[in-house]
Amino acid sequence: MINYFSTVISLLRDRQKFLAEIYQGVKLPSKISSLMISSFCFFAVYGAIIGAFHSPLQILSSAIKLPALYLITLLVCLPTLYIFNVLFGSKQTLGQHFTFLLTAVSVISLLLCGFAPITLFFLITVNDYHFFLLLNVAIFALTGILGVSFLYQVMKPVAADHDTDQGVKVRTNILRFWLVLYGFVGSQLGWTLRPFFGSPGAFELFRPREGSFLSAVLNSLSNLRF
Repeated sequence: MINYFSTVISLLRDRQKFLAEIYQGVKLPSKISSLMISSFCFFAVYGAIIGAFHSPLQILSSAIKLPALYLITLLVCLPTLYIFNVLFGSKQTLGQHFTFLLTAVSVISLLLCGFAPITLFFLITVNDYHFFLLLNVAIFALTGILGVSFLYQVMKPVAADHDTDQGVKVRTNILRFWLVLYGFVGSQLGWTLRPFFGSPGAFELFRPREGSFLSAVLNSLSNLRF
């Protein structure tokens, strides 16, 4: 397990070298397994904290569903990015695309762990479901934006000898479109897998598909007590 986390540490300490190794295809299977396992653990920790607002069953449920949310979203969106990139001149393999996306997911998981003490503090000191929900919506939004920004910088096409300026421009636009798509898919999947916090009442593993993520946020804002 320590070896898995050391891969994430190497990503943080020497990001340029780590990313260069992905470009060169160095030890991709090892990097993929390490990033997946470590990010799953980080997400599980944060999921357990937000689930603690409700009950022990919600702790277990959220510790499983939060990692699943990010990893399934990645798997759903990966083929679109890979196929369109290859179609417009990318030479990177599917494994390289997958590893790059995992680095961004790992960054998000680490950022969430960084917010864990703050979330735990408000969990202990504030007993307001709507406040806790909005607090975490803000945290998820911020960490998601930072993760997407990281991914954009990592995967932004750079002109090479065999590339045309037009091909680079098209792949850059594809990446921008894909990042927006990734956000939409993640939001919808999160809405489908809810609850993560568990509103007051009996434990529910899943809820009926109704309304939308946006309507839930607006409802929480209208019910927030000042």
